[in-house]
Amino acid sequence: MMPATPGMAAMTAAMMLPGALPAIARSARADHAPLAAPRFAASYLVVWFAAGLAIFAAYEPPAPAVAAVVVAVAVLYELTPFARACRRRCRAEHRSGLRFGGWCVGSSLGLMAAFIALDPMSLPLMCATGAIALIQKEMLS
Repeated sequence: MMPATPGMAAMTAAMMLPGALPAIARSARADHAPLAAPRFAASYLVVWFAAGLAIFAAYEPPAPAVAAVVVAVAVLYELTPFARACRRRCRAEHRSGLRFGGWCVGSSLGLMAAFIALDPMSLPLMCATGAIALIQKEMLS
C-alpha cells in the first residue's frame, strides 16, 4: 500500500474540485474578499483529504461475507433521510468550505463504503460510483 503523499493531495484535488466549482464560484460572489474562493476550496479539500487519510489508515481488504454486509448497509444508508439531507445540503449554498465538505462527505458515505468494500482499484467500479454520485447530486434529493 502506498504511503500518504503529496500525490494523494493532488489526486484528492483533481477528483473533488470539479464537483465543487459551482459552490466555490458562489462563495467568491457572496464574499467579495480576494481570497474567498481559494480559502473555500482549500477548506473543502481539507475535509476530503482527512476522509481519505482515515480510509487509508483503516483499510484492510474485507472477507467476501464482510464485503457483502458492508454493501448491504451502504445501500440502506443511501436510502435514509440522513443521506438525502446530506445530498440536499451538499447542493445548498455555504459560506464555509468545511461545512460544505462535511455535507458532501456525508452524502457520499454509502457509495464510498460499497466502493471500498468491493474493489477500490477497479476502474469500472470507479466510473460507476462517479456516475451514481453525479446522478444523486444533480437529480435526486
